[in-house]
Amino acid sequence: MKITWLGHSGFRIEIADQILLVDPWITGNPSFPVDQKAAAIADATQILITHGHGDHSPDAVALSRELGAPIVGIYDLMTFWAETEGVEVIGFNKGGTVTLGEVNVTMVNAVHSSSVATDHGPMYAGAEAGFMIRGEGKTIYVSGDTDVMADMKIFNDLHQPEIGILACGGHFTMDMERAAYAARSFFDFQTVIPCHYKTFPLLAQSAQALIDGLPGTDVRTPEVMETIEL
Repeated sequence: MKITWLGHSGFRIEIADQILLVDPWITGNPSFPVDQKAAAIADATQILITHGHGDHSPDAVALSRELGAPIVGIYDLMTFWAETEGVEVIGFNKGGTVTLGEVNVTMVNAVHSSSVATDHGPMYAGAEAGFMIRGEGKTIYVSGDTDVMADMKIFNDLHQPEIGILACGGHFTMDMERAAYAARSFFDFQTVIPCHYKTFPLLAQSAQALIDGLPGTDVRTPEVMETIEL
C-alpha cells in the first residue's frame, strides 16, 4: 500500500488493484507543485470526494474526464454532477459500501458542512462524509473535514482501522489536540497521517501537538508528494 500526500486534504492511495484520488485539490492549491500533477494523478481508477467545498472538490469533474475515472461520493452531489456535467459517478450514502475492484469503501459520518460555489452563492451539495477504505487486509479511515464525535467509537467497533488520515488543522476542522484526543479515545491506530494543515496561515503549521498527544503511535508527517509505504 502506498499513500502519497497531495497537500491539504488530497491523497493518492495505491491499494490492492486500485489507485484512488481522495479530495484531489490541484488547481489553485498553494501547497501543490503544479509540475507534479501528472505523477499525482497517473493511472487513477477512482476519485473519492468527501464533500463539496472548494478546497476538496473543484478538480473532480475535470479529472474524471481526463482520466476516465468515476467520481465516488455522496449521492446528492454525484447525481448533480452526472446530470449537469455528464461524468461517470458512483453515488451512495452514509452506512453504504461500494466495491471498487478488490477494495471496499464505506461512507461514514462527519460533522462539518458541504456546498459548492455558484454565481448565486453557495449551493447545498449533500452531506459531508468520511470513508473507511478496506484493502490488502487493512482499513484506512479518511476522516474528511470533521470535529471529534462519539460516532468514532462506532466506526472503530465496526471497522477497526489501522490507519487514520485525520483533518486536524483547526478553525474549519478539529485541531491537533482534538484529533489526538479522538485517536486516543476512540481508535487503536497503528499509523496516523495529519492533513488539512499548513495550506493557509489560518491553519496549524505544525503537527507537533498531534505527535505529542499520541505517544506510541506512528504519526507520519510527509511532505507534499512524498509517499508512505505501509
